[in-house]
Amino acid sequence: MERTGSLARLALPAIGALALCGCQTAYADEQEASAGPAPSNMAHDNPLAFAQGACGGCHAVEKPWLSPNPDAPTFADIANREGVTEQTLQTYLTDAHNYPLVMDFDLDPEQAAELAHYILSLKDEDYHKPPS
Repeated sequence: MERTGSLARLALPAIGALALCGCQTAYADEQEASAGPAPSNMAHDNPLAFAQGACGGCHAVEKPWLSPNPDAPTFADIANREGVTEQTLQTYLTDAHNYPLVMDFDLDPEQAAELAHYILSLKDEDYHKPPS
């Protein structure tokens, strides 16, 4: 019986340590998942799928415009901002220093151009930013 008690005393801290390993937040997972290069094979063929894969973890890239990260603007918000052009978006998207920490990936010029073109396709004269 003493041996069983010793095993239980050893197993309990090990189980506790394993349980703590599973306590990462989704935010930490998003940071790790977003590090590195953006997926490259879909930018030209399917810009929406590319946007969903590269940006959809934080931004709403299509209707109903609910961003997974409330601090991240929707693509519709970006498209309808005053002064945003394809050139300004491409410049922003190709300079990773502009990105928040969570957006730690690089877009090549072609990917940035395709993404900027997709975002601006969402421009709408009747757009009204929803209240936050």
